[in-house]
Amino acid sequence: MERVSGLLSWTLSRVLWLSGLFERGAARQPRIMEEKALEVYDLIRTIRDPEKPNTLEELEVVTESCVELEIYISEGTHSTEEDINKQINDKERVAAAMENPNLREIVEQCVLEPD
Repeated sequence: MERVSGLLSWTLSRVLWLSGLFERGAARQPRIMEEKALEVYDLIRTIRDPEKPNTLEELEVVTESCVELEIYISEGTHSTEEDINKQINDKERVAAAMENPNLREIVEQCVLEPD
């Protein structure tokens, strides 16, 4: 399970960075933050769980309302949600996990667009 949470953490951090969510001054502009949150949700909702054939949206792990400046999985969707939420927002832990080639390959498989 740590592998799945690490993958999700890295993927979300990458999506946030690519979407420009960490742009300077964005936190002072609520409208921009709402738009970015929807963009992030649109990107992460199609990520597949490596242990199941479903997307995060289908599993209801992520919803539009759970995408905030800090990312949290939906309440009650996982037995270790508090630990996962901490890992998702820990950039150093994410960076360390992505140095593992096996984890990186799994992440890349999870974020591929379906045919």
